Amino acid sequence: MEFIKPGRQFDFMSKRRYFIGGSVLLLLLSIFTYFRPGLRLGTDFRGGTEIEVALLQSVSTTEIRAAVEHAGFESPEVIEVTSPGTANRVMIRVLEVNSISEEQKHAVRQHFCLVEEGEAKADPHCASALVPTEIRFSPGGDKISLRYESAPDLAAIQKQIEGIEGITLQSPERGVVLANERDHKVEIHLRSKGDLLLDGLRQELGTDKVPAQALRVEWIGPKAGAQLRDAAIKSVLIAIIFIMAYIAFRFDLRFAPGGIVALVHDVGIALGAMAITQREITISTVAAMLTIVGYSINDTVIVYDRIRENLPRHRGLSFSAIINLSISEMLGRTIITSGVTALSMLAFLWWGTGMIKDFAFALLVGIGVGTYSSIYVAAPLTEWIDKRFFGGSAVQQRRVVSRAKVQKRPDAVV
Repeated sequence: MEFIKPGRQFDFMSKRRYFIGGSVLLLLLSIFTYFRPGLRLGTDFRGGTEIEVALLQSVSTTEIRAAVEHAGFESPEVIEVTSPGTANRVMIRVLEVNSISEEQKHAVRQHFCLVEEGEAKADPHCASALVPTEIRFSPGGDKISLRYESAPDLAAIQKQIEGIEGITLQSPERGVVLANERDHKVEIHLRSKGDLLLDGLRQELGTDKVPAQALRVEWIGPKAGAQLRDAAIKSVLIAIIFIMAYIAFRFDLRFAPGGIVALVHDVGIALGAMAITQREITISTVAAMLTIVGYSINDTVIVYDRIRENLPRHRGLSFSAIINLSISEMLGRTIITSGVTALSMLAFLWWGTGMIKDFAFALLVGIGVGTYSSIYVAAPLTEWIDKRFFGGSAVQQRRVVSRAKVQKRPDAVV
């Protein structure tokens, strides 16, 4: 299959100023969207609790938001989940996460008679059998782990924990369980923010509209979210640095800046498209950005490789003309590769759900700008760097090398 007839050439470089100007304007616009309307960070990066509920009846997002606020949660986010075969499914996010305050931790230790040395015990009649040797609180604040020297009395432990203000068991049956009989380990499961959120919805909207259980409950603390955000930024930067080193080693130092600027261009515009459409930035989005980096640099390396091959073949052409020739020769391959990949992403964008749609959207934008940047960002910038900092030596060096080869041939005519 050939989209471009062999031998046909396009003058890309004559229009480079217009396209580079458009790229700069688009990149600046993308950077502006990072602040207004701003990147919509998901729960992965900002922390919070997220539940997905399949409602029994149709309820507007305004009613759901009002019910969540009335249940005691601030600034809730309600999103309708539209996918084939599902109805009345919503995703609710709140900034609150499960947590046990230091005061509550101290109260738990006092109720279980395990206090710091020198402090008075809350109950002077604590039986030694009811005093644990260790208390641990989960980072999520939804579980307390206890260890005992002998077989614990679960009913007595449940009675102790029920007297603490702000501590609510998940259920009478599942609240206190023996996790490890040999180690005498007991786990106390507390009600999470997701459970409290669902209870609030059932109370406000009615049990005929809200089911007893959520389809999915996820949470992440703000500290862990900040760590994930920093790690995501570092991963993208490290990938770009290693790619720059690879291009400089694989080709020439003058090729590396063009490839890196093209990568920054592609990732920046893809993030800008996510910000304009207010799609969520999650771990999946970071994976999409890294995929864009890999896809874009692959296309750029192919163009660079053809430019390097054509330099000794066409000694009478300028560097700009060689770039036009090389891109024209690779244009058919680029159209087929990018087109097939884009078609698969369109299928995911049309029939996918949730994060898959966001992932496909980011990749679709990245494929478009990645193909464009190889032609109108990376190659023109390489030509400018060669002219500005190397005195146009790329073509001159190839001419010298080619003449030396001709002179060394025994049958060469001088």
